Amino acid sequence: MVATATLSVQIGAALATKLFAAVGPQGAVTLRLVFAASVMLPLTLATRGAKAFPRRSRMGVVVLFGLDLAAMNLAFYEAIARIPLGVAVTVEFSGPLCLSLATSRRRPDVVWACAAGGGVALLGSAVGPRLDPGGVAFAALAGVFWAGYILTSKKAGKSFSSLDGLSWGLGVAAIAIAPFGLASRGAALLTGRALGLGAAVAALSSVIPYSMDLLTLRRVSPRRFGVMLSLGPALAALAGLVILGQGLDVREWVALGMVAGANAGSSASSPRGASDEPSQVGRELAA
Repeated sequence: MVATATLSVQIGAALATKLFAAVGPQGAVTLRLVFAASVMLPLTLATRGAKAFPRRSRMGVVVLFGLDLAAMNLAFYEAIARIPLGVAVTVEFSGPLCLSLATSRRRPDVVWACAAGGGVALLGSAVGPRLDPGGVAFAALAGVFWAGYILTSKKAGKSFSSLDGLSWGLGVAAIAIAPFGLASRGAALLTGRALGLGAAVAALSSVIPYSMDLLTLRRVSPRRFGVMLSLGPALAALAGLVILGQGLDVREWVALGMVAGANAGSSASSPRGASDEPSQVGRELAA
């Protein structure tokens, strides 16, 4: 289920790049978030009824959560418009991993932090000759917002029941990003091809994988799930190669392996009962 969910996310991201020529990254993010919100919010209201509506005291949490979702997805789409999908996911993935390692007091995590940092530095050495600097910067920014999402999602998780927080957060994110998408391409967002691809991206990057995550986390610990999540960068590179024809050189594969291995090592070596930050993240951040 983890492999299916992760691959679904990366296929969704690869399909999103097909939208860029017609609607640009901002338009693609708008379609993805609007469709995702249009699925999640009605489901939440249908199953939870009046209990799903946030109290006034919780509106600040919803707004902050939603704005972070919008910014993170926009930064990531701007990144994959400029650099290979596998590289973008590797750089982005280092954000929550570094947050997890930075807040850890375990000595082994120093080794994993160095491995992750070395992988990102190795990618940095390819900036200019092979990788667009702006793309790498956007991927790093997406990683920062991913780390921020971890903090805001924890708050939302404590403030709301079920999927209420995520559903309202997606609604805020859709409202926040829509003006940018409309200003960027306007009526191009309403063509049949754009709407069809947008719906597919929302399903592949949000609805299907998030449901898989919920089923998985009922069967395995967050610790083991964190190890499994390390498939992300490799499957992103695979999706980029098969769907978009984006090959990686040896240096980029080594860097990918270092970052993914750091997450797997940190998760596997964590004490039982300890939580791994990246493993608690919903797929809403991944692509």
